[in-house]
Amino acid sequence: MASSADKLGTGSGAVMPPSQTAEAAPLLRRRRRRPESLRIGGRIGTRNFILIATSVFLLLLGIWWLITAAGWEQPLFLPSPQSVWNSLVQQWNNGQLASDTGVSVFRIMVGFLIASVLAVPLGLLIGTFRAWEAAIEPLVDFIRYMPVVAFVPLTIVWFGVANTQKFVIIFMGTFFQQVLMIMDNTKRVPLDFVDIGRTLGLKDRQILLRIITRSAAPEIWDSLRVTLGWAWTWLVVAELVAATSGLGYRIVTAQRYLETNLIIGYIIVLGILGLVLDQMMKALGRVMYRYTGAQR
Repeated sequence: MASSADKLGTGSGAVMPPSQTAEAAPLLRRRRRRPESLRIGGRIGTRNFILIATSVFLLLLGIWWLITAAGWEQPLFLPSPQSVWNSLVQQWNNGQLASDTGVSVFRIMVGFLIASVLAVPLGLLIGTFRAWEAAIEPLVDFIRYMPVVAFVPLTIVWFGVANTQKFVIIFMGTFFQQVLMIMDNTKRVPLDFVDIGRTLGLKDRQILLRIITRSAAPEIWDSLRVTLGWAWTWLVVAELVAATSGLGYRIVTAQRYLETNLIIGYIIVLGILGLVLDQMMKALGRVMYRYTGAQR
């Protein structure tokens, strides 16, 4: 016959023996001490987020300074942070940096906006209607695997070296990717939402605009934010090959004269611009799609 202690041990409200309680106590304490930001799905405050991110950048800057200060690498191959900073200050003082940045930002905004304005409705259509998907999706896949770099000489022949050629390269590098990503975003909208719309007597066009588009909008915004980074890559490719101004063109010019400090400086400027635009889109997404309740 089982003892009363055994019966207590088999119930859902079982009481652990003192020895097991003592062994489990340190584990429980360790779990309690673990910061929430290190847990799956845990949150982190804005102040701590900025502190951690800034610390990583400062750490990389410190490693860079240490390598150059110790003389482990020649300045021609890896200039010091001070040298890079001085070159950027000089470019800013003579107005070249501001001019190149303005030209590149203008090109990226126009090319990216053209691609996005066309990709969003097309992605919604092929993600919603099977007939549209059959007609367009295979063609988009076919073109997507063509290397954009191979089209650079052709675009120069077709459009010259003016801004139109840069817009075309950015368009080709982002549009087809955006269409497929937005199609996938649209397909992830639960069919239950569509059924509710039909139950309410909504037509297909109303379901697409009022339900599918609004439900997929947060993910579509994230897809646009990701492809913005690709757009910067293709802009620099276009400016490296055929341009008379812009950040990419200035990198090529510095390469001819082995100005490594200026090359690295302009690369850092590109990274800063991309980071700023990415964080702006992320913050704007939090405001526009606050109703999702997700920590974006």
